[in-house]
Amino acid sequence: MPDTAAPGTQRPGGRTARIREAVLRVAGDTLAADGFDALDLGEVARRAGVGKTTVYRRWGSPGGLAADLLADMADQSLPRADTGTLEEDLRANARLVVKTLTDPRQGRLFKALIAASLCNEQAAEALHRFYAVRVDEWAGCVRDAVARGEVPGGTDPHGVVAAVSAPLYYALLNTGRPLTEADADRAARAVGAAARAGVWVAG
Repeated sequence: MPDTAAPGTQRPGGRTARIREAVLRVAGDTLAADGFDALDLGEVARRAGVGKTTVYRRWGSPGGLAADLLADMADQSLPRADTGTLEEDLRANARLVVKTLTDPRQGRLFKALIAASLCNEQAAEALHRFYAVRVDEWAGCVRDAVARGEVPGGTDPHGVVAAVSAPLYYALLNTGRPLTEADADRAARAVGAAARAGVWVAG
């Protein structure tokens, strides 16, 4: 789930951390503005004010840079909600997804990273790891709901959480229409009802 702060905004540290912050910020700006094909390590180094050798030695390729950007975004992502009910937790998750995907910068950035994952193995693996981390974080909402008796025992937490964002990404990538909070709320209601009905009970 892409509920993230802008890369580099929450990271303290020394010179190495500052170099990474500068490079990842420029990489994110480049991806958001011009897509993966424009991610040239030499140009990123120039714009970040970092030695080209440093950038090539640390990241190696545009795919490696995109992968580190996604790792950084996962590290800075917001923690899951804990409202006391599954549907409200799922609504919070869905609204964060919509907020991120409709943000002028973050929305374009995720589109570029998704596009990169289709043609670059490093970017694909990094994107898969990013979503695995975010789904695992939010899966706790479903485990809590099982413990409260809101949904049947054996409900697959990861399947429930992934299902919340699926229609939102479909709308982003396939329909071209703007996402709204109403879309988020509808997704949360639908998935909550399906979970209560036992749709994601293993086996």
